Amino acid sequence: MAQEETKAGGADDKLVIRNIGLLLSGDITRPILDADTIVSIGGRIAAIGRSGDLDLSGATSIIDANGTAVTPGLIDSHVHPVAGDWTPRQNQLGWIESNLHGGVTTMVSAGEVHTPGRPRDVVGLKAMAIYAQRCFTAFRPSGVKIHAGAPVIEPDMVEEDFRDLAAAGVKLLGEVGLGGVKDGPTARRMVAWARKYGIQSTIHTGGPSIPGSGLIDKDVVLEADTDVVGHINGGHTALPTDQIRCICEGCGRGLELVHNGNERAALYTLRIAREMNQLERVILGTDAPAGSGVQPLGIMRMVSMLSSLGDVPAETALCFATGNTARLRSLDCGIVEVGRAADFVIMDKAQHSAGKDLLDSIQLGDLPGIGMTIIDGVVRTQRSRNTPPATKVPVIVGH
Repeated sequence: MAQEETKAGGADDKLVIRNIGLLLSGDITRPILDADTIVSIGGRIAAIGRSGDLDLSGATSIIDANGTAVTPGLIDSHVHPVAGDWTPRQNQLGWIESNLHGGVTTMVSAGEVHTPGRPRDVVGLKAMAIYAQRCFTAFRPSGVKIHAGAPVIEPDMVEEDFRDLAAAGVKLLGEVGLGGVKDGPTARRMVAWARKYGIQSTIHTGGPSIPGSGLIDKDVVLEADTDVVGHINGGHTALPTDQIRCICEGCGRGLELVHNGNERAALYTLRIAREMNQLERVILGTDAPAGSGVQPLGIMRMVSMLSSLGDVPAETALCFATGNTARLRSLDCGIVEVGRAADFVIMDKAQHSAGKDLLDSIQLGDLPGIGMTIIDGVVRTQRSRNTPPATKVPVIVGH
């Protein structure tokens, strides 16, 4: 699949996915749907139900799921893109396309912080954010949706800067704490300005990760009151468990768990969220590219780890990587419901897994085999080159 591929389904293109064995919605309030067929028109979901009850005529593409599972496309809530599908952090090409083979169809930038010579002055950081937002809107590597243009705030910024960024189309802040703003009062003031103009915010949590970052503890996190508590399990160094509990209990914001963090702290956070009956706050990211590299299966590995070691049903853990993130990030994907983007992953249990089916295999800690990814109603990949081979795979049976 060419990296320049950005094509969405045409306005009249009709996709039918039939013979679905298990339909996972991404909605944590109802993670499994009683349906075996999905219809999308023009890249958006038009109907969900039983094949005999739906209008399947006039399909331009037909996929036989062959009794496998369909889930929403996975969302990585925490990435650090720079330029197209290249990252200077690891001098690696094709990292986004490789993540697509791990089921990730949407990524959210936590700041383009690895950009060589990243400007710290207000004019420069605003220009870079607008540039990144424009570039990744116009260029979607292998069709993956990259929500980018996330400036890292600096102390000299004033309210008008946030107004200007929003007017230019910027909708995200990079991790608070990766720039010069590391104190609670300043962070809270700027986060409030961002929220006033519709810009969503994330805070770095834990010890320093890159030069210029620093320790961000519970006091700063709670006072800043960002929309998402970024990598609450550390990126890489986590806060003490008493501070993690204080954050979970002291705010109602999103609790982001990342692959490139502390696994024990991730499981502890999950336990606290479950005790509070607030699993809808849990979202997943990789925090890649990073010093530990690029992890194409990072989101799926987090789902399996949290399900198997955190004793969470697999269908619930998959919601952490789909619908939870979509709702907290205000995205139009991540949930299988009419009107949302037709982004899907078709998967089955890996060959020779000890699990009796897909969900059981994930809860035993295995990765599934991915047989197909679809973005905007268009097939982007078929059998994954990164996951173990699936027991059964979907097939394209008509155009």
